[in-house]
Amino acid sequence: MKPQDRFAELSAADLNRLHDAARRRAVTLRGEAIDEFWRGVNAALWGQLSSARRAATRLSQRLQHHQRLRGT
Repeated sequence: MKPQDRFAELSAADLNRLHDAARRRAVTLRGEAIDEFWRGVNAALWGQLSSARRAATRLSQRLQHHQRLRGT
């Protein structure tokens, strides 16, 4: 049986209920997808920030070490 045949047997009220349920499900899925996207973006940004912070700390320590060696 084709999907079109199953829908042909439904009343207008049944089709409206299915349509409303599909819309609610789409809204739910869209919200979940957006949340997942931003969680991934936040994780990536925090990873980059952490890496940049480590690099800045290492650079600062090297500069301080260099200044101590030069006696300034």
